[in-house]
Amino acid sequence: MPLGTLDRTPPPFFKQGISALTKLVFFSAFALFLMVADTRFKLTLPLRAAMATALHPIERVLLAPVQVWNTVHDYFAGIANAREREDSALLALAAQAERSARIEPLMQENQRLRELLALRAKFTVRTEAAEVLYEAADPYTRKIIIDRGATHGIVAASPVVDSTGVLGQVTRVYPLASEVTLLTDKDAAIPVLNTRTQARAAAYGDPGSVASGAGMELRFLASNADVEAGDLLSTSGVDGIYPPGLAVATVLGVDRRAGSTFAKVSLAPAAQPDSVRHVLVLEPLNLQLPPRPVEPASSGPITKRGTRARR
Repeated sequence: MPLGTLDRTPPPFFKQGISALTKLVFFSAFALFLMVADTRFKLTLPLRAAMATALHPIERVLLAPVQVWNTVHDYFAGIANAREREDSALLALAAQAERSARIEPLMQENQRLRELLALRAKFTVRTEAAEVLYEAADPYTRKIIIDRGATHGIVAASPVVDSTGVLGQVTRVYPLASEVTLLTDKDAAIPVLNTRTQARAAAYGDPGSVASGAGMELRFLASNADVEAGDLLSTSGVDGIYPPGLAVATVLGVDRRAGSTFAKVSLAPAAQPDSVRHVLVLEPLNLQLPPRPVEPASSGPITKRGTRARR
């Protein structure tokens, strides 16, 4: 290559111009000027507004994927949160249902106990509260077992009542339990008083009529006796066992058969033994009565005037 064709000028890297310090001072002063001018005179405000307006569509386009991502994330997070709340609500509802199922029987039992306490205050005889353990296994009898026996002062023939009326009578006593024969048993009988007519009669158990809503009947009642459906029968108190005035049954129907001497009177017991849980055992009235006076031994033959002859 000929030497005349070579470029003998120094490369741009080595060219000398404005010094770096001068550029630094100039641009620093210019920047300071712009800041002061913008602060005092708002010179760049229109420029910034124009640039912001021009860049706004670009910003929206660039933010669209972020907004879509946030929307999708919030949607699925909301679904997950809703499912968690639904599961929690179902668990809380199940717990409340279980608690309500336990509370409802307790409230009913509490109400029955309150009624028994109110009933106990009406009696002058000694009473003992008892709980029904189970029903006797014999299918041909109507008997229940209670958790009070001889060690608790229970004696045979003690009346058993609940808040609605007479339930039955203690027929067998064990040390820690007692057997109660219900009024609907075929061998049960109780003297009653018609509260409307004040007529006394005897009510007997009729287990064959339990399915029809009865369970007791009045036997040996004249066909023309003054008894009507709806009459309330209570204890008469003449037997020395039951206190007077306790509800026994309600007359369900009267069948006056032609040509028959006696009427068939169906009774609905006041107490429902199938739903009773707590009962009240009363002391028989004959234990409260004073003993019968004993006549003195005769000291001689009786004369015609009724006086004993002196020896």
